[in-house]
Amino acid sequence: MTEKPNLITCVVQRGQADAVVDAALDAGAEGATIYYGRGRGVREKIGILGRFIKPEKEVLLIIVRQEETDHVFDTVVKAAELEEPGRGFAFLHSLDRAIGFVDSHY
Repeated sequence: MTEKPNLITCVVQRGQADAVVDAALDAGAEGATIYYGRGRGVREKIGILGRFIKPEKEVLLIIVRQEETDHVFDTVVKAAELEEPGRGFAFLHSLDRAIGFVDSHY
């Protein structure tokens, strides 16, 4: 039985996705999908300081093998500076199945 892949989803400020993807690729990810989004929420509640947080975001989807997950995730967090408030966020999904990758049939 093959191992199930994981999906790293990372949301960063617009213009930062390429650097984060480059770091993820260097860490062992085979590729990423980037799309654009617009955030709403906390920034609206913090008044004038919210003006400094741009609502335009880039969303990265990175599928990784189980054995690469921790390293790629930690690399993404560091490259995107996610431990600094207001820089973005990342989360991990466990996938049951995926197909269409170079090493297909996870």
